Amino acid sequence: MRFQHSAAVRAAFPDLVAGVVVAAGITTDLAVESRVDAFTDRARARLATGPEAGFPEIQAWRRAFAATGLKPTQYRCAAEALLRRLRLDGELPRVHPLVDLCNAISVAYAVPVAVLDTDRISGDLTVRHARGDEEYVTFAGGVEHPEPGEVTFADAAGRAHARRWTNRQSGWSAVRAQTSRVLIVAEGLHQTAGADVARLVDTLRTELAAIGATPGAHAVLTGAAPAFEVPEEAPAGRPDPEAGRPGPGQAVSPGARWR
Repeated sequence: MRFQHSAAVRAAFPDLVAGVVVAAGITTDLAVESRVDAFTDRARARLATGPEAGFPEIQAWRRAFAATGLKPTQYRCAAEALLRRLRLDGELPRVHPLVDLCNAISVAYAVPVAVLDTDRISGDLTVRHARGDEEYVTFAGGVEHPEPGEVTFADAAGRAHARRWTNRQSGWSAVRAQTSRVLIVAEGLHQTAGADVARLVDTLRTELAAIGATPGAHAVLTGAAPAFEVPEEAPAGRPDPEAGRPGPGQAVSPGARWR
Protein backbone atom coordinates (compact mmCIF):
# COMPACT_ATOMS: atom_id res chain seq x y z
CA MET A 1 0.00 0.00 0.00
CA ARG A 2 1.18 3.48 -0.86
CA PHE A 3 0.10 6.58 1.08
CA GLN A 4 0.35 9.96 -0.61
CA HIS A 5 -1.33 13.30 -1.27
CA SER A 6 -2.50 13.95 -4.80
CA ALA A 7 -0.64 16.40 -7.01
CA ALA A 8 -3.70 18.68 -6.96
CA VAL A 9 -3.78 18.80 -3.15
CA ARG A 10 -0.03 19.43 -3.05
CA ALA A 11 -0.37 22.24 -5.60
CA ALA A 12 -3.19 23.87 -3.63
CA PHE A 13 -1.33 23.56 -0.32
CA PRO A 14 2.42 23.70 -1.04
CA ASP A 15 3.31 24.14 2.65
CA LEU A 16 1.74 20.81 3.59
CA VAL A 17 3.98 18.46 5.60
CA ALA A 18 2.77 15.00 6.63
CA GLY A 19 4.28 12.58 9.10
CA VAL A 20 3.48 8.88 8.82
CA VAL A 21 4.23 5.98 11.17
CA VAL A 22 3.30 2.31 10.87
CA ALA A 23 2.81 0.52 14.20
CA ALA A 24 2.06 -3.09 15.09
CA GLY A 25 1.36 -4.92 18.34
CA ILE A 26 -1.71 -2.79 19.03
CA THR A 27 -3.98 -4.11 21.80
CA THR A 28 -6.55 -2.75 24.21
CA ASP A 29 -4.15 -3.44 27.10
CA LEU A 30 -1.61 -0.74 26.26
CA ALA A 31 -0.85 1.30 29.39
CA VAL A 32 -1.05 4.94 28.32
CA GLU A 33 -2.68 6.86 31.18
CA SER A 34 0.41 8.62 32.54
CA ARG A 35 1.56 9.50 29.04
CA VAL A 36 -1.85 10.79 28.02
CA ASP A 37 -1.88 12.96 31.14
CA ALA A 38 1.59 14.37 30.40
CA PHE A 39 0.74 15.42 26.83
CA THR A 40 -2.66 16.73 27.85
CA ASP A 41 -1.02 18.86 30.55
CA ARG A 42 1.24 20.37 27.87
CA ALA A 43 -1.85 21.35 25.90
CA ARG A 44 -3.56 22.76 29.02
CA ALA A 45 -0.51 24.92 29.73
CA ARG A 46 -0.62 26.34 26.23
CA LEU A 47 -4.37 26.92 26.38
CA ALA A 48 -3.81 28.91 29.57
CA THR A 49 -2.04 31.52 27.43
CA GLY A 50 -4.96 31.88 25.01
CA PRO A 51 -7.62 29.91 23.11
CA GLU A 52 -6.73 27.41 20.40
CA ALA A 53 -8.10 29.65 17.64
CA GLY A 54 -5.01 31.83 18.05
CA PHE A 55 -2.48 29.02 17.63
CA PRO A 56 -0.53 29.32 14.33
CA GLU A 57 -1.08 25.61 13.66
CA ILE A 58 -4.86 26.02 13.94
CA GLN A 59 -4.96 29.30 12.02
CA ALA A 60 -3.24 27.55 9.10
CA TRP A 61 -5.93 24.85 9.04
CA ARG A 62 -8.67 27.47 9.27
CA ARG A 63 -7.22 29.19 6.19
CA ALA A 64 -7.04 25.84 4.38
CA PHE A 65 -10.63 25.00 5.20
CA ALA A 66 -11.76 28.46 4.07
CA ALA A 67 -9.86 27.96 0.80
CA THR A 68 -11.86 24.77 0.17
CA GLY A 69 -15.16 26.57 0.77
CA LEU A 70 -15.76 25.44 4.36
CA LYS A 71 -16.69 27.72 7.23
CA PRO A 72 -13.78 27.28 9.68
CA THR A 73 -15.97 27.79 12.76
CA GLN A 74 -18.47 25.21 11.53
CA TYR A 75 -15.97 22.59 10.42
CA ARG A 76 -12.81 22.38 12.51
CA CYS A 77 -9.73 20.26 11.98
CA ALA A 78 -9.49 17.38 14.45
CA ALA A 79 -6.76 19.06 16.51
CA GLU A 80 -8.82 22.22 16.98
CA ALA A 81 -11.92 20.20 17.90
CA LEU A 82 -9.96 18.27 20.54
CA LEU A 83 -8.32 21.41 21.93
CA ARG A 84 -11.70 23.13 22.11
CA ARG A 85 -13.17 20.18 23.97
CA LEU A 86 -10.21 20.13 26.35
CA ARG A 87 -10.61 23.86 27.03
CA LEU A 88 -14.36 23.63 27.61
CA ASP A 89 -14.63 20.24 29.34
CA GLY A 90 -11.20 19.95 30.94
CA GLU A 91 -10.64 16.42 29.59
CA LEU A 92 -10.35 14.49 26.35
CA PRO A 93 -12.67 11.59 25.48
CA ARG A 94 -11.39 8.05 26.12
CA VAL A 95 -11.82 5.74 23.14
CA HIS A 96 -9.01 3.17 22.87
CA PRO A 97 -5.53 3.33 24.47
CA LEU A 98 -3.74 4.05 21.18
CA VAL A 99 -6.32 6.60 20.05
CA ASP A 100 -6.20 8.26 23.48
CA LEU A 101 -2.41 8.57 23.24
CA CYS A 102 -2.53 9.96 19.70
CA ASN A 103 -5.25 12.44 20.65
CA ALA A 104 -3.11 13.65 23.55
CA ILE A 105 -0.08 14.04 21.27
CA SER A 106 -2.31 15.85 18.78
CA VAL A 107 -3.38 18.49 21.30
CA ALA A 108 0.17 18.84 22.64
CA TYR A 109 1.40 19.70 19.12
CA ALA A 110 -1.89 21.28 17.89
CA VAL A 111 -1.56 19.09 14.78
CA PRO A 112 -4.27 16.71 13.48
CA VAL A 113 -3.36 13.04 13.94
CA ALA A 114 -5.36 10.23 12.28
CA VAL A 115 -5.03 6.56 13.24
CA LEU A 116 -6.23 4.06 10.62
CA ASP A 117 -6.53 0.28 10.84
CA THR A 118 -4.43 -0.97 7.90
CA ASP A 119 -6.56 -4.10 7.56
CA ARG A 120 -9.53 -1.89 6.67
CA ILE A 121 -7.81 -0.05 3.80
CA SER A 122 -7.98 -1.44 0.25
CA GLY A 123 -4.95 -0.79 -1.91
CA ASP A 124 -3.33 2.64 -2.03
CA LEU A 125 -4.57 5.48 0.17
CA THR A 126 -4.53 8.95 -1.36
CA VAL A 127 -5.53 12.30 0.12
CA ARG A 128 -7.33 13.79 -2.88
CA HIS A 129 -10.33 15.73 -4.03
CA ALA A 130 -13.47 13.59 -3.95
CA ARG A 131 -15.41 12.71 -7.09
CA GLY A 132 -18.60 12.43 -5.04
CA ASP A 133 -19.18 8.70 -5.50
CA GLU A 134 -16.88 7.57 -2.67
CA GLU A 135 -18.52 5.84 0.29
CA TYR A 136 -17.90 7.15 3.79
CA VAL A 137 -19.08 5.04 6.73
CA THR A 138 -20.02 7.00 9.86
CA PHE A 139 -19.31 5.79 13.39
CA ALA A 140 -23.01 5.00 13.64
CA GLY A 141 -22.80 2.77 10.57
CA GLY A 142 -24.51 5.10 8.11
CA VAL A 143 -23.17 5.80 4.64
CA GLU A 144 -22.40 9.27 3.28
CA HIS A 145 -20.83 10.53 0.07
CA PRO A 146 -18.27 13.35 0.22
CA GLU A 147 -19.14 16.40 -1.82
CA PRO A 148 -17.36 16.59 -5.21
CA GLY A 149 -14.13 18.50 -4.69
CA GLU A 150 -14.05 17.84 -0.95
CA VAL A 151 -10.63 16.67 0.28
CA THR A 152 -10.78 13.12 1.56
CA PHE A 153 -8.62 10.06 2.27
CA ALA A 154 -9.68 7.64 -0.49
CA ASP A 155 -8.54 4.07 -1.08
CA ALA A 156 -8.46 1.96 -4.24
CA ALA A 157 -11.94 0.58 -3.53
CA GLY A 158 -13.47 4.06 -3.55
CA ARG A 159 -13.97 4.14 0.19
CA ALA A 160 -13.57 7.53 1.88
CA HIS A 161 -11.73 7.29 5.19
CA ALA A 162 -12.33 10.93 6.14
CA ARG A 163 -14.73 13.80 5.55
CA ARG A 164 -13.49 17.34 4.90
CA TRP A 165 -9.83 16.30 5.11
CA THR A 166 -8.92 16.45 8.81
CA ASN A 167 -12.41 17.26 10.08
CA ARG A 168 -13.86 13.80 10.66
CA GLN A 169 -12.44 10.29 10.34
CA SER A 170 -14.42 7.28 9.09
CA GLY A 171 -15.80 4.63 11.38
CA TRP A 172 -14.78 2.03 8.78
CA SER A 173 -11.03 2.20 9.45
CA ALA A 174 -11.20 3.49 13.02
CA VAL A 175 -9.23 1.59 15.65
CA ARG A 176 -11.27 -1.13 17.33
CA ALA A 177 -10.66 -3.95 19.79
CA GLN A 178 -9.50 -6.26 16.98
CA THR A 179 -7.02 -3.77 15.49
CA SER A 180 -3.42 -4.98 15.54
CA ARG A 181 -1.62 -2.75 12.99
CA VAL A 182 -2.17 0.90 12.15
CA LEU A 183 -1.09 3.73 9.92
CA ILE A 184 -0.76 7.01 11.84
CA VAL A 185 -0.86 10.23 9.81
CA ALA A 186 -0.13 13.74 11.13
CA GLU A 187 -0.51 16.79 8.87
CA GLY A 188 0.67 20.35 9.33
CA LEU A 189 0.31 23.51 7.22
CA HIS A 190 1.85 26.18 9.46
CA GLN A 191 5.20 27.90 8.94
CA THR A 192 7.23 25.56 11.15
CA ALA A 193 5.33 22.40 10.15
CA GLY A 194 8.45 20.70 8.80
CA ALA A 195 10.29 20.73 12.11
CA ASP A 196 7.18 20.25 14.23
CA VAL A 197 5.87 17.25 12.29
CA ALA A 198 9.32 15.64 12.32
CA ARG A 199 9.39 16.01 16.12
CA LEU A 200 5.86 14.64 16.35
CA VAL A 201 6.89 11.54 14.35
CA ASP A 202 9.85 10.98 16.67
CA THR A 203 7.57 11.43 19.67
CA LEU A 204 5.10 8.89 18.30
CA ARG A 205 7.82 6.31 17.75
CA THR A 206 9.26 6.82 21.23
CA GLU A 207 5.86 6.61 22.89
CA LEU A 208 4.77 3.55 20.91
CA ALA A 209 7.90 1.68 21.94
CA ALA A 210 7.48 2.77 25.56
CA ILE A 211 3.95 1.35 25.81
CA GLY A 212 4.90 -1.99 24.27
CA ALA A 213 3.71 -1.46 20.69
CA THR A 214 6.09 -1.87 17.74
CA PRO A 215 6.85 1.28 15.72
CA GLY A 216 7.87 0.43 12.16
CA ALA A 217 8.47 2.29 8.93
CA HIS A 218 8.03 6.05 9.15
CA ALA A 219 8.54 9.16 7.05
CA VAL A 220 8.06 12.89 6.77
CA LEU A 221 6.41 13.72 3.44
CA THR A 222 6.72 16.97 1.52
CA GLY A 223 6.21 18.09 -2.05
CA ALA A 224 9.71 16.87 -2.87
CA ALA A 225 9.10 13.46 -1.30
CA PRO A 226 5.33 12.92 -1.38
CA ALA A 227 4.87 9.14 -1.18
CA PHE A 228 5.23 6.48 1.50
CA GLU A 229 5.27 2.75 0.84
CA VAL A 230 3.59 0.95 3.74
CA PRO A 231 5.45 -2.37 4.18
CA GLU A 232 3.51 -5.59 3.95
CA GLU A 233 2.96 -7.14 7.34
CA ALA A 234 5.64 -9.75 8.04
CA PRO A 235 4.55 -13.30 8.97
CA ALA A 236 4.37 -13.89 12.72
CA GLY A 237 7.76 -14.45 14.26
CA ARG A 238 9.66 -13.19 11.23
CA PRO A 239 10.89 -9.56 11.02
CA ASP A 240 9.96 -7.53 7.98
CA PRO A 241 13.18 -6.80 6.04
CA GLU A 242 11.55 -3.72 4.51
CA ALA A 243 10.53 -2.13 7.81
CA GLY A 244 12.05 1.32 8.04
CA ARG A 245 13.20 1.28 4.41
CA PRO A 246 11.92 4.09 2.17
CA GLY A 247 10.14 3.57 -1.11
CA PRO A 248 10.77 5.61 -4.28
CA GLY A 249 10.39 9.32 -3.67
CA GLN A 250 9.90 8.78 0.05
CA ALA A 251 11.48 10.84 2.83
CA VAL A 252 12.54 9.29 6.11
CA SER A 253 12.50 11.20 9.36
CA PRO A 254 15.86 12.20 10.87
CA GLY A 255 17.52 9.44 12.83
CA ALA A 256 15.86 6.61 10.92
CA ARG A 257 17.97 3.49 10.48
CA TRP A 258 17.76 1.40 7.31
CA ARG A 259 18.51 -2.31 7.30
